[in-house]
Amino acid sequence: MSSRKHSRAAGPAIDIGISTAGRARIAAGLSDLLADSYALYLMTHNFHWNVTGPHFNSLHQMFMQQYTEQWNALDVIAERIRALGHPAPGTYAEFARRSSFREVEGVPAAEDMVRHLVAAQEATARTARRLFAVVQKADDQPTADLLTQRLEVHEKTAWMLRSLLAN
Repeated sequence: MSSRKHSRAAGPAIDIGISTAGRARIAAGLSDLLADSYALYLMTHNFHWNVTGPHFNSLHQMFMQQYTEQWNALDVIAERIRALGHPAPGTYAEFARRSSFREVEGVPAAEDMVRHLVAAQEATARTARRLFAVVQKADDQPTADLLTQRLEVHEKTAWMLRSLLAN
């Protein structure tokens, strides 16, 4: 009886042209990307709240644009994981375990905030880029498109932040 309940709860089998194992590998990689994206969102929002100094207004506004973009991306990534038939991670503990970078302790100076954000943007881009081989092997165009869009955002944002550090 419990196996019947489980199969009903799971719903109909997924047959989208990607193997069960392929969907699992892609979902695992997207879960890592979701963790990095959430950690980046939190870092950026934290810095938005706590930035000080002569460039306060411009950094405060820039960080707000960046964390808003990140917030919107979280849903897109999580929904792709769900479309592949897997649960999306959603706890701080799992995000911390999966993220490729660690949160920043305390409140760094504004220039250090920018440095931390450059590193986190680049780490998130690397996480997305690592998944391409798996996605291409599975012939998963929707995930490839999502990854391309995320890479464009992270690479451009890292460039813009690095530009603030140039002499």
